[in-house]
Amino acid sequence: MQDRLRSIRQMAVMAAIVTTMLCVPVGALLAFLSAVLLGVSVHSFVTFGERFNAVGGLFVWWALAFVPAFGYAVLQ
Repeated sequence: MQDRLRSIRQMAVMAAIVTTMLCVPVGALLAFLSAVLLGVSVHSFVTFGERFNAVGGLFVWWALAFVPAFGYAVLQ
């Protein structure tokens, strides 16, 4: 049981590191593309159309990126 919990913690840490490393470049690319192609301001993109403040929006984007990173860590 302890080994399984340790393994899950290690996967979560690995996923958090990957998410943190990729969040800025991928988020910047998505924000740039949404601004150019859709005409959405970067601030509106980050804050989900003013639903959250900037910090809350970044946290939500990080959490959304964490889900597939954790899934990838589980499969490895």
